[in-house]
Amino acid sequence: MALFDKVEEVIDEARGIAFDTCHKIYVLMDDEQVALMREYEYEKIITSDEMSPREMLDTLKGWFEESCGLRFIEAVKTVEGDANEGFDTLIGQFEDEECEDCGEKGCKGVCYDNCDNCGYQGNCGCDEDEEEDE
Repeated sequence: MALFDKVEEVIDEARGIAFDTCHKIYVLMDDEQVALMREYEYEKIITSDEMSPREMLDTLKGWFEESCGLRFIEAVKTVEGDANEGFDTLIGQFEDEECEDCGEKGCKGVCYDNCDNCGYQGNCGCDEDEEEDE
């Protein structure tokens, strides 16, 4: 799964995005959350009236790159009774760290080296066939 896949899944329904200019990045799923972020005086708030979903996604990627190492992206919607139930982690803290196996960021440890023979990503069996032929 690519790093921004979950963000792409929700961005079309988002009412806005917000960034505290440090590490907290939110996809705002309803107008109440947009109003809350204004009340909290987030420095960067953009609504779906101002940008298309694609533009908001590109903006989120830019914010993510410029934010500190504690960064995360969460979708948040208003849930009556328990405000904490409205949070959905799209990119968790440290989820984008470089993988020790493949060197890529954001693979979450589910990665494979490409086969030197056929280029297939995963267990293709080419190496096993070569060993049998020898």
